[in-house]
Amino acid sequence: MKNIFLTISLLLVLSFSAFGQLTNDFQNWLNANGYSSYNFNSGGNSFGGRAFAGEALANEPVIFIHGNSDAANGNAYGMTGWTASRNYFISQGYKGAELYAITWGDSNPALSAYQYHSLPNLQKIRAFIQAVKAYTGAAKVDIVTHSMGVTLTRKAILGGTGNDALNGGNYNLGASITSSVDTFVGIAGANRGLVSCYTSGGTTPTCAATNGLYPGYLYFGFVTGVSNILTNMNASSHYEGTYVYSMWSTVDEVIGYGNLVYGNYTSQIPGQNGEVRFTSVPYGHFNSKDLTGYNQWRMVKFHATN
Repeated sequence: MKNIFLTISLLLVLSFSAFGQLTNDFQNWLNANGYSSYNFNSGGNSFGGRAFAGEALANEPVIFIHGNSDAANGNAYGMTGWTASRNYFISQGYKGAELYAITWGDSNPALSAYQYHSLPNLQKIRAFIQAVKAYTGAAKVDIVTHSMGVTLTRKAILGGTGNDALNGGNYNLGASITSSVDTFVGIAGANRGLVSCYTSGGTTPTCAATNGLYPGYLYFGFVTGVSNILTNMNASSHYEGTYVYSMWSTVDEVIGYGNLVYGNYTSQIPGQNGEVRFTSVPYGHFNSKDLTGYNQWRMVKFHATN
């Protein structure tokens, strides 16, 4: 009995020790399968992977994609990553080998205006989704996203063409990977543009009219000039996964203006199956992520919004 207890304790320690890094088993697999160049473990705060080779998985893998200037996990305001979400999923029976996240971009808030839907970010997120699916052997994965991570991941899944002048110009990400995704959850995204970009005139990369969150302008009662990448990803609907949900707040302190962009809620995803909408504090931009582990779990596990 004592040996059994020690074995179980060791497995629990191995499972939880992956928080803050990708496990050795996953990193070895990535290196052996051509993913080493993506440096998924950069920053040392990614998580995910089997604690040991052959560890059995019972749940569909969940991939978490953070927002602008955040990280895979953390404990500072606005930079909490997926710490709370991962802990909640663990409490519901998920293990570390079923929960995955990486840090994309620079997690320095002072540089937030310089983040955009760059080709390297799109390629990194798309490759991570494909890697997790292949590594786990799952038929499909679930994806939970926040803020700019919503739109970055939508484009990564959609695939296709675009232009990033700072990274080689025209590109083609390849065919859509919709068939790889079961449930997609977008939390506090700016799918129709960011309200604070109204007056920017596309002067920062985040608000740019090519790969940023520029919402366009009114011209004789019609909205025109919406950023190229938003126009591209909103031209079709329901390609993010089999089930598509949004979660957002009308008191979002980052998006602002009641979440409205030219009369539409920017955090809603075209063709979504359902949503959870908050209308009061404490559910703002960050708490719509940090305080909603239950909702995220219900969406990916049971395709339910309550």
